[in-house]
Amino acid sequence: MNDSRPFVRWLPFYTLFKKEVLRFHRVFAQTLVTPIITASLYLFVFGATLGERISVLEGFSYAQFVIPGLVLMGVISNSFANTSTSLFMSRYLGNIVDLLVTPLSTTQFIFAYTLAAMLRGLLVGAAVMLISCAFATLPWAYPSWAILMLVMASFLFSQFGIIAAIYSSDFDNLSMFNNFLILPLIYLGGVFYPISILPPFWGGLSHLNPIFYLIDGFRFALLGVGDAPIALSFGITAAMALGLFIWATALIRSGYRLRQ
Repeated sequence: MNDSRPFVRWLPFYTLFKKEVLRFHRVFAQTLVTPIITASLYLFVFGATLGERISVLEGFSYAQFVIPGLVLMGVISNSFANTSTSLFMSRYLGNIVDLLVTPLSTTQFIFAYTLAAMLRGLLVGAAVMLISCAFATLPWAYPSWAILMLVMASFLFSQFGIIAAIYSSDFDNLSMFNNFLILPLIYLGGVFYPISILPPFWGGLSHLNPIFYLIDGFRFALLGVGDAPIALSFGITAAMALGLFIWATALIRSGYRLRQ
């Protein structure tokens, strides 16, 4: 009997995690194939057509420069989309009440959503990285750091997705987080150009963009060069991930807007 207790305690967590994985797997053409195709088009444009013709970073082709940002963009967008849409739909349809009465702790609730979202985000990122091999070869200067940054970025935006889903009152509000916050910060975070080539004012302003540190840290881990110290990039990313996790935990624990 004692041997079964841990399993029984974690059964609700496993069930919710499995439900979330099956949810995005059931519509894999939308959740996995579409973002991979989109990233592949970016790779074709910047890899096959411009990759060998221009260079913004000495010693590297433009394709090598842009691939880390595209991989991270896929991880960020899909990790955020998974938690935000799933939790918001549960609120919108009213079945969130069924989850709140299950024997799930706050941590189990958050991590069931988070791990499923991270799985989706990292699958997309891995697929984009695999496809990128057809356009350029990356040196993988610090592979363990690269993997760690992907995991941290995925975790961070999974938490942000939970927060966005709770605060959104309708689908328009939810889409605003992605269209008017995440995507602009990604595009202005150095995906397609190094911050170092900008005029001093705009370069300084770009350093206030939190996503810049994720992209630059991941690029540093892959290429061995970046615009910011690697310790600073990882430190800011870790601090943001922890802060958003604490925020999401407080919201779930209080039941804020979940029982409406």
